[in-house]
Amino acid sequence: MKALRHIHIRATLLALVFVLAAGSGAAYAALRKTPARIGTGVVVIDTQFGYQSAAAAGTGMVLSPSGEVLTNNHVIAGATKIEVVVPGTSHRYAARVVGYDTTNDVAVLQLQDASNLKTVTIAGSPAKLGTRVTAVGNAGGTGLLSVAQGTVTGLDRSITAQDDNGTAERLTGLIETDAALQPGDSGGPLENSAGRVVGMDTAAAAGSPFAAYQGSSDAYAIPISKAVAVAKQIVSGKSSATVHVGGTAFLGIEVGSDPFASANGASIVGVVAGGPAARAGLTGGDMITAVGGKTVGEPTDVASILQAYTPGAKVAIGFADPSGAAQTVTVTLGSGPPQ
Repeated sequence: MKALRHIHIRATLLALVFVLAAGSGAAYAALRKTPARIGTGVVVIDTQFGYQSAAAAGTGMVLSPSGEVLTNNHVIAGATKIEVVVPGTSHRYAARVVGYDTTNDVAVLQLQDASNLKTVTIAGSPAKLGTRVTAVGNAGGTGLLSVAQGTVTGLDRSITAQDDNGTAERLTGLIETDAALQPGDSGGPLENSAGRVVGMDTAAAAGSPFAAYQGSSDAYAIPISKAVAVAKQIVSGKSSATVHVGGTAFLGIEVGSDPFASANGASIVGVVAGGPAARAGLTGGDMITAVGGKTVGEPTDVASILQAYTPGAKVAIGFADPSGAAQTVTVTLGSGPPQ
């Protein structure tokens, strides 16, 4: 299960009172016809990873009645299919990725044909040291919401978190708590005593599939003000060095390091049959040295450079074949899973 990283693992009341006091029968009838919002604002995210023949589960927070959902990027990274379920109801939605920020571990989903969803309530002030908090999430990937209570034990923490595929990233400015997060909780709300969201659950101690392996053995959350700011940038369509908006460009290769190579680069260790790279003639054993004119010094550079591209774009790939001969091919990028 990929959904939780480890350290190595909502004036209306006043209006209603006024209307009733005024004795407006028509207004009262209209209020009675207003449908109740669906859910609690917290949803379950189910993902499938077609290229890895795997599945995982996580949590999300509804930001708009029409189905904008905030979650961690690591919950949906690599997913070829995403479905979102409103726990305790029959509502299930297909979801597309609006955009994501790999550096801050934030992603925004849009649910298809969603309406009238209840949204989470964002706290007006940040979390404070020593205050009681409650983490809500899909612990264990059961599809049911559960809670874990705790205390804010630290602020502005930095950790290095790693998922179950070995991908590591440095996260900063985090809220540290002693709430017992579990796999599946990632992307869920960390709430204050008033039930308002102060953070987004993101990483937990070793033994959970998205763990912080530097720092203490507590759990960590992204301050909600930071997560929402990134979400607003994504929804506005403003890409940046860290924020990707829209579809993800797909080259169709798996890369690694070659300790016997005489030059730096990314060694191709696997090629998706029929994918863009395969159609261009790239094969296992080729060493990618440049993408779009930018030097590739290590395997992670390929994904980083491709993040600036969109599906359908043409990009020059410089590589050395197994004999060491330098070559260049132009690849038309496909559409693939988020990074």
